[in-house]
Parts: sequence; structure tokens; C-alpha cells
Amino acid sequence: SSSLEDLCFHINEKISNIKKYILLRDIGEDECCKPVLHKVQNEVILVHDLLNKMETEIKQQEKLKDLLKDIQKAAEREQKEAQHLLEHIPPYLPKPTQSCITVPTVKHEGQAKAVEPKCAKKPAKETKVIKEAALITTEEFQSLPTYLKGRITYDQINTVVQQLNKAVVDKYKIIYQPLKSMSAPARNLYHRFMEEETKDTKGKFF
Repeated sequence: SSSLEDLCFHINEKISNIKKYILLRDIGEDECCKPVLHKVQNEVILVHDLLNKMETEIKQQEKLKDLLKDIQKAAEREQKEAQHLLEHIPPYLPKPTQSCITVPTVKHEGQAKAVEPKCAKKPAKETKVIKEAALITTEEFQSLPTYLKGRITYDQINTVVQQLNKAVVDKYKIIYQPLKSMSAPARNLYHRFMEEETKDTKGKFF
């Protein structure tokens, strides 16, 4: 830095002056020249103090450099550990799934339509929410008795839950679909689903 360069220049200047004074040391025999020798002595003491201060500053900078190196190594180690965790996520952790799916509800054929004024705007289509069962967490699985955990794994349970959710979603997508747009197999499934519904299951997903 500029301050360090200035300090070096100042020290070099002092050393140069001392060399000049040494060349003139013979004048020390002259009583009238003793003040010059005292000046040389003062310059030497000043240079010595400056060198001591510079040595102390250099040692502090070296300690700071070592500390920064340790911090850098620790940061690199933490980064490697984080990358390892990212690349090796345990498979038994629950995967993010959509908790519910919304599909538009359309009135089927034969349903009565309300008489609306000609100037009235068409109302927005009502949306129905198809609820899905939540996957079990690792804490819930660990709370099971040991004999149950030995018969089925965590992943197997959540696979069954996902299959049930898919079946429910597929079923109610057909139920909420307009009859006119249904294919023959979908229409048959629709009628079967409606026949299976009872007063106990009405309004519930099953």
C-alpha cells in the first residue's frame, strides 16, 4: 500500500543520512562537531524504533493472513458437506406432493338451468377441490410398533397412499366432467360411481 511505501522511503532516507554521518565521523574529534554526532545518534535510535514497529505490524498481518486461510478452509469444508447432503438426500423423506387438485364443476344434462336475464353475464365456473390423503412422515412411521415396521417399509406405505390418491383424483375428474364430453368407457364409469354412492358417502371422497 502507499503508506507502507512511504514508510520504506522514510527509513531508507534515514539510513542514507546515517551513512553520510558515518563518513564524517572523523569530525567527532572536533568539539564543535559533537552536536552533529548527537544528531546521528538520535537518527539511529529513531530508525531502530521504526524497524521495531514495522516488525510488529508484519507479524500482525501474518497472523491475520493465517486466520483468513483457516476461515477459507472452513467455508470450503462446509460447502462440500452441503453439496454432499444435496446429492444424497435420503429416499425415505416424504416427497412434495400436491395436497389437492381443483377441477371445474360443470352441470350435467338434465339438470335445471336458472333463467337469467339477457343482459346478465355468465357466472364463473365453480371449482371443486379433490382432497388427497397426506403422506406419512418419518416421525409417524417411527412411532409404529416394531412388529409392524418389520412387515412393511416407509416407502411402501407412501406408495400405496399415492396410488389411492391417484385413483380418487381420476374418479372425481370423471364425475365432474360434462356428460357430453365423456367417452363411452368414461360414461359407464360415471354411472357406476353414481350407483355406488349412498347417503353415507354423499359429499365425501371415497
